[in-house]
Amino acid sequence: MVIGLLFLTRGLSSIFGVFGGSQGSGDAIQVGLWPHWWAALIQLVGGLLVLLGLWARPAAVICSGSMAYAYFVVHQPMALLPMNNRGELAALFCWSFLLVAVLGPGRWALDSLLGRRRDGTRAREAATVV
Repeated sequence: MVIGLLFLTRGLSSIFGVFGGSQGSGDAIQVGLWPHWWAALIQLVGGLLVLLGLWARPAAVICSGSMAYAYFVVHQPMALLPMNNRGELAALFCWSFLLVAVLGPGRWALDSLLGRRRDGTRAREAATVV
């Protein structure tokens, strides 16, 4: 949930210019600007989905991929190590979202809660039929 919230706030700051704006500039990113605006859209939507636990695995895969792209295209050409190229945040987000994609969103996720509700309804229906 925390990873999703942090990613969501980065998307909100870039798209709407809130929380200090994109890169602390106070401004929003120009709509449709490649790849910045699209990355911010992934941050906003993917962060919200992971925060809520709704389609969290596919959202986490996309978020992880966008951070891998950011790391290798933006940060890695400056220097090899993340501490030298300011890519720690991109690397942490990338691996954190990959972990969510592999392990799943957890028991508090909407997907899990909705799945339990469906399973309970099916169990009640099966008990009624018998």
